[in-house]
Amino acid sequence: MAQRRIVVIQGHPDPDPRRLCRALADSYAEGAREAGPTVAPVDIAALEFPLLRTQAAFEHEPAPEGLRDAQEAIVQAEHIVLVFPLWLGTMPALVKAFLEQIMRPGVAFAYRDRGMPKRLLTGRSARLVVTMGMPALVFRWWFLAHGGRGLERSVRQCAGIWPGREMLLGRGGTASEAKRSGAAGCNACASLAERQTDAAAARSVDRLVPTGLALAPMVSRTG
Repeated sequence: MAQRRIVVIQGHPDPDPRRLCRALADSYAEGAREAGPTVAPVDIAALEFPLLRTQAAFEHEPAPEGLRDAQEAIVQAEHIVLVFPLWLGTMPALVKAFLEQIMRPGVAFAYRDRGMPKRLLTGRSARLVVTMGMPALVFRWWFLAHGGRGLERSVRQCAGIWPGREMLLGRGGTASEAKRSGAAGCNACASLAERQTDAAAARSVDRLVPTGLALAPMVSRTG
């Protein structure tokens, strides 16, 4: 049986290694590797690429050279994990610029003469992990989680990526050693449970989540 392929995209624009998003992405990748899948890490903060400025470039030009490997990793993956902080209610501009360059016609979808575009990334699942300063429940119920839902409707669903799971981590920022340790335990096991390897993996999440993840409330949703 071929190994499952996962791409883990770290979307915090700040390369500071203390950032919580980086700890979450690293720990998710570590847990996935321990479970067996092949993991391709992508660090958006380390990539150099221009902004997409015209419709003609979007429709007819290939992705910039610096993004070809990331684009190929997404195309080859069976599961896509994207981690980013909430900035002004949505994803950072660098993450948006990355997705605009990557999710082009011929990669994410294909135009047809009539009707809706063909979805080219069907058969893939996704996990969105968003950190924020406010409590996650406030973002979910007061702001209606609009920052994540725009990504879900305009990118994930249009490309055919389903199912998609979402994890919101409130009161986050710079990761202390205690937070990094708690996040590592939670997300390493979450990656195992998400693969649905066995019931024991899911039970291990229940055991490890309370061991120091000082970022509650956490809200998870599937859709």
